[in-house]
Amino acid sequence: MTLPSPCHSIVILTGAGISAESGLQTFRDVGGIWSQVRLEDVATPQAWDRDRARVTAFYNARRQQLMDPAIQPNTAHLALAELQRRWAGDLLLVTQNVDDLHERAGSIAFHMHGRLDQVRCVACGADSPWIGEVTPQSRCPACDATAGLRPSVVWFGEIPHGLERIDRALSECDLFIAIGTSGTVYPAAGFSAAARNHGAYTIEVNLEATGRFDRRLVGPATETVPTLVAELLA
Repeated sequence: MTLPSPCHSIVILTGAGISAESGLQTFRDVGGIWSQVRLEDVATPQAWDRDRARVTAFYNARRQQLMDPAIQPNTAHLALAELQRRWAGDLLLVTQNVDDLHERAGSIAFHMHGRLDQVRCVACGADSPWIGEVTPQSRCPACDATAGLRPSVVWFGEIPHGLERIDRALSECDLFIAIGTSGTVYPAAGFSAAARNHGAYTIEVNLEATGRFDRRLVGPATETVPTLVAELLA
């Protein structure tokens, strides 16, 4: 593989496709979660204000699925963790996913859409780790209030985390890699163009091509990502 020279800085974006190969249900694919429930009913601030019980039950179910012992990091997660450990330059791993599979694999990932294994207190605003169900009686670990614990995820209509940090990394990176993302949800869908506009080489790893990239690896992430990582480390 011909990389830009020098190649010091990498930004990697992962989407639902990488987690789907660990058995997690995706949102946008055929038969995905949004084909079974309206996002307006469970994934907006308005839905939370309208029916907290329904929203809480939806995310309790998502959290329970994540805790299933069968859901484990796959070879793509593990390969990215190895790359992060061994890459001599800068590497920012950004994920659109709210699961913790990157962390379980050993990576440090920046969750631009928040995390399913955390809750946010509507009383004090603190984000806290959370495993298991949230109930109306659940107390905030930070302030002990029972005013309500919402999922610590970014809903439609809310601003993703750390866009300034991500934009800065995209403007400085030599290589941008998108893995398992649909390329339809902004602002993440614009990351490749932003990196390319600053001179970065871009690679897409996906089951099918979605946009303009310098190189495309088509196939399951569990097969293509380990191969790509081996090339990069070579």
